[in-house]
Order: sequence, then C-alpha cells, then structure tokens
Amino acid sequence: MAATTDVQNYKFNHSMIRVKDPKESVKFYEFLGMSLLKKLSFPEAKFDLYFLGYDAPGAVSAGANLWDREGLIELTHNYGTESDPNYKINNGNVEPHRGFGHTCISVDNLQAACQRLEDAGYKFQKKLSDGRMKHIAFALDPDGYWVEIIGRKPVEETEGVKETDLKTYRMNHTMLRVKDGEKSLKFYQEVMGMKLVRTHEAKEAGFNLYFLGYGDEKQNTADREGLLELTWNYGTEKDENFSYHNGNDQPQGFGHICVSVDNIEAACERLEGLKVNWKKRLTDGRMKNVAFVLDPDNYWIELVQNERFTGQANF
Repeated sequence: MAATTDVQNYKFNHSMIRVKDPKESVKFYEFLGMSLLKKLSFPEAKFDLYFLGYDAPGAVSAGANLWDREGLIELTHNYGTESDPNYKINNGNVEPHRGFGHTCISVDNLQAACQRLEDAGYKFQKKLSDGRMKHIAFALDPDGYWVEIIGRKPVEETEGVKETDLKTYRMNHTMLRVKDGEKSLKFYQEVMGMKLVRTHEAKEAGFNLYFLGYGDEKQNTADREGLLELTWNYGTEKDENFSYHNGNDQPQGFGHICVSVDNIEAACERLEGLKVNWKKRLTDGRMKNVAFVLDPDNYWIELVQNERFTGQANF
C-alpha cells in the first residue's frame, strides 16, 4: 500500500533567519527564555544551524524531538560573517527589500517583560509607550530583526506588575507580507493544510492580517506557538510590477519557514499533485531528506520529516 499523508499531522516547525554573529544571537534568544535545542555543523559547506525553542516544563513542546514541535527559530550562520565589518543582514522591513516582517513572543506580563529587555541594554523598534498601539512592542535582535512582544493578559491588568516568568513565554507567530491576500490564504489553507485562526481587518488603515496554523483553531491565539501571520496591504494585488523580497535574493536575511510532516515522500507526492512550484524537490541536490516549495510570493517553505512518525533520525 502506498504511503499516505494527513495534514492534521503537520506542524509549523520553525522560521529561519540568517545571523551575523551566532554568539550574540543565541544569547539574545536565550535571554528571551529559549533553549538551544540543537546545533548542526556543516564545516565543509562553511555554515552552522542553531535551533532554539521553548523547552521548560509547561512549554507547549517541552521535551519533544526537534521536528515534533512548533515555534522554533533557526539561526543560520555562514562562517566569517561575524568578523566582516561590511556584513549586514536585511531585516525585511526596509524598502525596497520588504517581505518578512517579524517573529513574535507572547509573554505573561507585558510591561515587565519589556522593561527587563530594556534594562539588559536591548534596543526597541517600538517601545510600549510609542505610537498609538500601547499593547505591543517591537524589540530588536542583534541583527536588527524585529521581535514583537505581546501580552497574554489585557495590558491594564499587568500595569503595575514588576516580575515576568520566562517559563511562560511562547514563540507565537511569524509574520510575512503578501501581495494577494486571497491567493495566499488559498495556498496556505488548501495546499499547506493550515486553518485560518483569526482575521483582523483594518479597513481605515488599508490592510488585513490573517493568522493561520495547524492544530486546534479554537485555542486562544496568544497562547499558541507556531502561527503564521500574513499581512496584506490593499491594492498590491492589482499592481503587476509589485513584489515582496523573499529574503533569499540579495540582500539576504530571512530564509524560510518549515513544516514538518508525517511522511515526507507522500507529502511531496501530494504537493506534486497540487502542481506547486518547487524550489527543490526531494530528489534534487545532496540533501535527499528535505524539499522546498515556493508560496505565491516566492517565500521558501521547507518540508522535513517529523521523526516521531519514522522512529529514525533525520540528520
């Protein structure tokens, strides 16, 4: 009998960003309560990969194998960038190279969490007190990537609270800007098998936000890990010359999002049947255990085997 695949088993495993100096980056994400779960070194190809995620008892994926989780951040370090004074990543938020927007951490007590980051000397793109939106902040990681910080309780409730417990933090979502909201929603739901969890329409400001994910769509969005936020600015879909930067063309920054699947061969066969655009088929190149699909905006989506279903190690 041919192997089968069921999108109910899929997980939005990680988001990959390239970093200049992994020591600094790992330190930052560990300061946010993440654990370094795995480091993969490829000295012959001159790069290392660092996988970070929440792993304290009570974390959503505590103790699970690397690919049987959601909400990881993968850092890619190309050897030598840390000592190259001219090396700078593209954080995805500066014209004309906008695309990837941010990752987002949800926390227990928003004001205390932000104060702790500030006290440690980390910079902010937007402090809680800046602008109209008093319930979100954007911290900057060592490369200038934006990390949104949101609270899981109403911001009035946590006003005077001075302590914050890192064990309660979640890697909540990853934001990508998309040219055509309708096309992208169709792709992530029908092709990738995600469910639409929440829609936020900001008609007067001219944009919509869509939150998608695997698993139980009734769960409160701020409590979850591994959601995908799509930002659609009205009108971009009508401009044939308009496109977002996928982070893999120069200048590089964000690399891909990754979905772990129950059966990699069957999953790729299903996608083949849905006529997806491939960046890398399973059989291409040296790595025969990963594939890459392109979404409607040419963002890369990695597909990898969840080891829980095979009982064998991927790497």
